Amino acid sequence: MNNHPEQSPLGKASRYADQYDASLLFPIARAPKRAEIGLDDAPPFFGADMWTAFELSWLNARGKPQVAIAHFTVPCDSPNIIESKSFKLYLNSFNNTRFNDAAQVQERLRADVNEALWRGAERKGSAGLRLLGPELFDREPVYELDGLNLDRLEVECSRYTPAPDLLRTTEAAPKEGPVSEVLVSNLLKSNCLVTGQPDWASVQISYTGAQIEQEGLLQYLVSYRNHDEFHEQCVERIFMDIWTRCKPLKLTVYARYTRRGGLDINPFRTSHPQQLPANTRTARQ
Repeated sequence: MNNHPEQSPLGKASRYADQYDASLLFPIARAPKRAEIGLDDAPPFFGADMWTAFELSWLNARGKPQVAIAHFTVPCDSPNIIESKSFKLYLNSFNNTRFNDAAQVQERLRADVNEALWRGAERKGSAGLRLLGPELFDREPVYELDGLNLDRLEVECSRYTPAPDLLRTTEAAPKEGPVSEVLVSNLLKSNCLVTGQPDWASVQISYTGAQIEQEGLLQYLVSYRNHDEFHEQCVERIFMDIWTRCKPLKLTVYARYTRRGGLDINPFRTSHPQQLPANTRTARQ
């Protein structure tokens, strides 16, 4: 598959389809961007991209509109991601289409998303999908990421493109042995790879190993401010920079990006198998 981001609907005037159309989904291979950060073979992480679709609607058999929230869990070993505007256009194509029930909608969503994510691959996989009807909306909480807040630090920031040389461990680390910390920041910002529109996120970094210097880590996260890359790619770049420069024994990077077009994307990457976090939005989402 040779789809490129500039060929996607991003940054272009788009007609909203008034009937269901699976062909609107635009997959983009993960491999080229992973090669940029030295990942030509199997990456040293597990994880998934957790999507929330807040604008999902269709018509029932009698033509009455129905609404739901959809949670998608996309394994990070899928060969492709789906460009987010194409995902929005695809979801909106359900708006004037009749389905017998929510189960039929869920079946269609799962089949189409899986086909796009594994398009061109010999081995197929499956994304998770959960539909929430209005009767469950009040069970969707708002919850901030746990951890010691790096934003409390008064640091000077002057670099706004990724600067991995800012990452370092403390001098006392070899003497004190490994530590375990959970650090968070609300200051992660990057830009869309195609349109340059700002993407805002909160990020949680959990690790065990030599203690990472917090001031440098915060400056490093701020250095993404003018960087153009998709959400999933930014999180993998952050993971690999910390992994290679600080050499932790264990590492997890989790970012929650604010929604655009009714969609939020929340990549989670970890060096060791563990349960995914609950797909729970933050206040800014």
